[in-house]
Amino acid sequence: MFELGRLCVKIAGRDAGLKCVVVDIVDDSYVMIDGQTRRRKCNVKHLEPLDKVLKIKKGISHDDVLKELKKEGIEVKEKQKRSKKAKTAQAAKKEKPEPKETAKKETLKEKETPKSKTEKKTETKPKKKAVPKAKSTVKKSTKTKTKAKSTKK
Repeated sequence: MFELGRLCVKIAGRDAGLKCVVVDIVDDSYVMIDGQTRRRKCNVKHLEPLDKVLKIKKGISHDDVLKELKKEGIEVKEKQKRSKKAKTAQAAKKEKPEPKETAKKETLKEKETPKSKTEKKTETKPKKKAVPKAKSTVKKSTKTKTKAKSTKK
């Protein structure tokens, strides 16, 4: 049923709903797939075979699989590769927030300066942080069991 070049739809997992091609047969229950999905070994239970079979060789490259899928009219979104330099440059561009200490100093300076009554009304007060409650040391009362009195006859 799953032969080399069989067009399939992935029905389970992260790539569910995407089309793929069988590139290699690993054993009875696993095949190597490639296409709109990631190139990886896949359980045949997670694939739904379609009617078409593409003419490909065993172990074909990803680029060649994309060309074959384009011939069939299946469009594959190409992923952009990012280098390590690009990742670090993006991280450096992000602005870091001010340290909390400097923010506190600025609010103290603002409080020291005298302001008119109208300015005080429009000014918003900083929100207070929630303080975790201390654990209580009160012991819970234990329930005492009452014994039923038995009567002798």
